[in-house]
Amino acid sequence: MSDDTEPPGNSKLTQSKQRWAREGKFLTGKVVLPEDQRLPPGQHLTKDWPTLDLGLTPKVDRVRWRLDVHGAVEQPIFWTFADFMAQKQTKFVSDIHCVTTWSRYDNAWEGLAVRDLLAACRPRADARFVVLQSCDGYTTNLTLEDFAAEDALLAHSWSGEPLELEHGGPVRVVVPHLYFWKSAKWLQRIEFREHDAPGYWEVRGYHNRGDPWAEERYS
Repeated sequence: MSDDTEPPGNSKLTQSKQRWAREGKFLTGKVVLPEDQRLPPGQHLTKDWPTLDLGLTPKVDRVRWRLDVHGAVEQPIFWTFADFMAQKQTKFVSDIHCVTTWSRYDNAWEGLAVRDLLAACRPRADARFVVLQSCDGYTTNLTLEDFAAEDALLAHSWSGEPLELEHGGPVRVVVPHLYFWKSAKWLQRIEFREHDAPGYWEVRGYHNRGDPWAEERYS
């Protein structure tokens, strides 16, 4: 969990996903409006929850976990897990849409709503973007508008149970309206920024925003 942690990049899945970006794999070119259909173009439903990462599962538990919120904010935050759990907790049910084409409906989450995090850290007027950093060194970027979506949250539980380590526990981000690589697992830091800073997949050929309804898989 050090500042200089670098994510691995040589797993078979990581190499495959970079190749898919070069080839434009899974793109259908269809346009489906969210109000007309629940499943975005090119996706298929699964009842399982596939486990995808960069080939490394960091060893972090609730005792050691910390969250730093910094950058363009009026009130930086440095929370232990106990501090995090002392905040107002919210439950949401939302769908998952992974860029590797699987989707899973009706996931029951519990955690800190992003809107309540924003109330606590108070982003400055010049804050326009957010960079999420994971305990394995992974990063991804979001506009502040996307991060502040009504149903976005920092989740510690799924289906009434603590979020398992393989799925991003103790705490992961959930931004349901974007492809799931934007919902960083093993959350460690949130940096509010005036300027954008593309993350791990965004600099490896993946779309800067990742709207599944517009099939924004690749750049």
